[in-house]
Amino acid sequence: MSNEFVSTALTGSGLVVGVAILAAQHYRWWKTAGAGGGPASGGSRDPKALIPLWFGVGFGTLMVACPAGLLGTASGFIRWGGNSLGDFVMSTMTGQRSNIVASAATPSLDGNGALVVTALVITLFLLRKAFAKVAKSGFKTGVAAGTLLAIGTGVFAVIGNAVVPAVNSIGAQLIGSAVHGTLL
Repeated sequence: MSNEFVSTALTGSGLVVGVAILAAQHYRWWKTAGAGGGPASGGSRDPKALIPLWFGVGFGTLMVACPAGLLGTASGFIRWGGNSLGDFVMSTMTGQRSNIVASAATPSLDGNGALVVTALVITLFLLRKAFAKVAKSGFKTGVAAGTLLAIGTGVFAVIGNAVVPAVNSIGAQLIGSAVHGTLL
């Protein structure tokens, strides 16, 4: 497991954009389920509908943990966009500018974790046509939210500090069993 951290600045307004994305998606899920099949009509809200969103949040967290490459660069771009959008709205609405709230993001992926992410990227690319449009949309929204929320401090640190070491461990176990014939 790696003790290194990847650093990408996140402003308070960028963090608010990430929280707003998650809140809006959960509100849509809540209202959609309530409109036709909600508790009032005897139906239930299916949490499985949130799987693409939360899978995207996890993937966005892994993007922030990439120290370089296309995924690391893309996460920096998403954070820059979230920071810029949030700061524009904040300064336009309140006259205040946002401060950096986090510069340490998540523990970085090690070589084993990078293998898992590489396999995941290849799998997602090969199966991209098989996913429904709604699932793709939820995943992309989750990636944006996960990239903006994967900070090394506070409540949202739980996601980054759980996902990244777990992926590093999974990669080590896969390499151990596939290459060396041992289970770690």
